[in-house]
Amino acid sequence: MAARDSILQLQTLIGKTVLGQEAMIERLIIGLLANGNLLVEGLPGLAKTRAIKKLSKFVDAGLSRIQFTPDLLPSDITGSEIYYSAEGKGEFRFQPGPIFNNLVLVDEINRAPAKVQSALLEAMEERQVTVAGKTHTLPQLFLVMATQNPIEQEGTYPLPEAQLDRFLMHVYVDYPEEKSERDIMLLVRGEEQETSATNPAQPSAAPELLSQDVIFAARNEIHSIQMAAAVEQYIVALIEATRYPERYDKDLRKWIQYGASPRGTIGLDKCSRAYAWLKGRDYVRPDDVQAIAHDVLRHRLLLSYDAQAQGIKPDQVIDKVIQLVAVA
Repeated sequence: MAARDSILQLQTLIGKTVLGQEAMIERLIIGLLANGNLLVEGLPGLAKTRAIKKLSKFVDAGLSRIQFTPDLLPSDITGSEIYYSAEGKGEFRFQPGPIFNNLVLVDEINRAPAKVQSALLEAMEERQVTVAGKTHTLPQLFLVMATQNPIEQEGTYPLPEAQLDRFLMHVYVDYPEEKSERDIMLLVRGEEQETSATNPAQPSAAPELLSQDVIFAARNEIHSIQMAAAVEQYIVALIEATRYPERYDKDLRKWIQYGASPRGTIGLDKCSRAYAWLKGRDYVRPDDVQAIAHDVLRHRLLLSYDAQAQGIKPDQVIDKVIQLVAVA
């Protein structure tokens, strides 16, 4: 089976067990293909945790879950040196933390203090951990999905903009549509009935897992996706519009305090290629860039006090940027 067919089948399998969140599932797959990390923000109960758990169920990959709390320490994530003694001899050995896995779910990342967030984000950026002067490399297949609750902000530690920039995408998750709500209820009811009826002595057959090699093959194909010079220039123009908004519109200038970093340019390039590949094309179109622009840029824009006072959201600013920047 071709790599794209296998990835689309994976997306379908997750979609059958995570209902009403097709956009989030697609972004999760794009993050996996683009070798990036995701910050997923949404109200409790919207299947954020369920999505990555189902991903690990269908892929030959390990999953770690870290619940961020105010008393968490950096070593609780990265691991630490442990002293072992046997037969009168002792030595320090590195005990890997939960970050050493293929898929890492970080629940409520803004619940832990800055030192812990920095330890996680350093591992995300460098793909390695240094403890006691020794460097330990993280797995080749590595994805962090961090969740954030937009409500209950008391006792939280918001991520600084410089750390937010290390996430490839910032995905918003909203309520599912009304037509999906009953299907969700029936799905959970059916899973509970299946669990209670299962004979422990005869476990159900596990699904065939997607090999990591298929994901690496898909990434190689995405690297070969063609992007015309005009589309490359369009990406650069979108980023430039966030940095020098006065060249485009006076309202835009009032709204944006700081624009996107070069990571925004790189993110648009990676994600638009992955998006085009998922759609079955070997080239990138401007509408591919527009389709993922909000997820790649919404956490890379620092809005002004005027914009915040007017209730302007990053997505509205990105809409305005897309409207103003001409497609070459």
